[in-house]
Amino acid sequence: MFHVKFADIGEGIHEGVLLKNFFEPGDSVSEGDTLFTLETDKVNAEIPSPVTGKLAQNNYVAGDAVQVGQVIVVVDDGQPGVRSNMPDDSDQTERVEEAGSTSVVGQIEVSSDVIEASTEGNSAAEANVTTGKVLATPVARKMAKDLGLDITKIHGTGPQGRVMKSDIQKASQPKTLEKDHVREPYEENHAIDRIPMTMLRKTISKNMTLSKYTIPHTAVMDEADATDLVAFRSRVKEMAAEKGVKLTYLAFFVKAVVAGLKAFPYLNASLDDEKDEILLKRFYNIGIAVDTEDGLMVPVIRNADRLSIFEVAEAIEDLSNRARQKALKLDELSDGTFTITNYGAVGASFGVPIIKHPEAGILGVGAIVKKPVVIEEEIVIREILPLSLSFDHRIIDGADAGRFVALVKSYVSNPEMLLLNS
Repeated sequence: MFHVKFADIGEGIHEGVLLKNFFEPGDSVSEGDTLFTLETDKVNAEIPSPVTGKLAQNNYVAGDAVQVGQVIVVVDDGQPGVRSNMPDDSDQTERVEEAGSTSVVGQIEVSSDVIEASTEGNSAAEANVTTGKVLATPVARKMAKDLGLDITKIHGTGPQGRVMKSDIQKASQPKTLEKDHVREPYEENHAIDRIPMTMLRKTISKNMTLSKYTIPHTAVMDEADATDLVAFRSRVKEMAAEKGVKLTYLAFFVKAVVAGLKAFPYLNASLDDEKDEILLKRFYNIGIAVDTEDGLMVPVIRNADRLSIFEVAEAIEDLSNRARQKALKLDELSDGTFTITNYGAVGASFGVPIIKHPEAGILGVGAIVKKPVVIEEEIVIREILPLSLSFDHRIIDGADAGRFVALVKSYVSNPEMLLLNS
């Protein structure tokens, strides 16, 4: 038998939701066939069969939450013994079945913890009082631990009040009376809407907290004269359209940032806290923050320094569209070295963006607006672009951050120089 598990696919993904099973027990399966689709906080992943055989069982149905390491389906490949697509844990896991269930539900880690005396003759409440423990299957205990749930507070529905996997799943689900949210009474003429956080929103919350608590943020703000950039883009926009390219301002900002990173490499770095080393990266993978219906995603334009302005524009359009469709690949969300967030696209001017850990900086770009400025003692109307740079003050000093912003400004003000430099 071959156990197809939810393998660790990296990028901090530990859980998912089963969207669809493609085969039913008894169906023939060929190696490479898609067995099921998982929704994670970043992508929808189609999981192929590693072997050829017949599907023995589906352990989950659409809508079920699943954790990394759990067996999703079992394929009878005609081979003796039990194998899985996570061979490294084969000597540390054992196959278990929950009491009262006939289906294999997953793997558990072999623990060296001393098991306390059984209290199965007592009620679950008595077990809590006398031992501080509850009766629970090993799978339920591990699932509760992974989900951060206090198992002593979960009502067990198994024999003698034993907490089952289904009890953990039920406890982990938001208690809603409506499909998307529930409104509860608060005070007279007042109400509170409880809206469950999506997986993506949970990940954004975790990552933002990590960044703010790990990286000492400092910011530099300035304004760039984008009058020539606006005119230049207008001239070449039609040429780009003839090539099937949507030329946005963001493409110019990406090229300007790459030029700035080459001049100030510590902004294209990260800090190794354990070794107290600064990692200067000699490649330029620029993340672009994309506003989607599910939340913020940051796909990465790889080797942006090697791309023309039109190629950057093509990459931006492609990645942005697929981010909104949740059709990105995992490697398109990883290995960024610096990020740009264009809140000007929604009409905002200034902000203080949060650095994407473990990067050292993020550039916030506001909306270009007409403003009166003084040039050679005369007041004239110019197109002004607000810029906000958040940077890691552990490895970058304010002077270099200011110089970086000044260089980016110069390229925004002189787009022809930007193209010559790229």
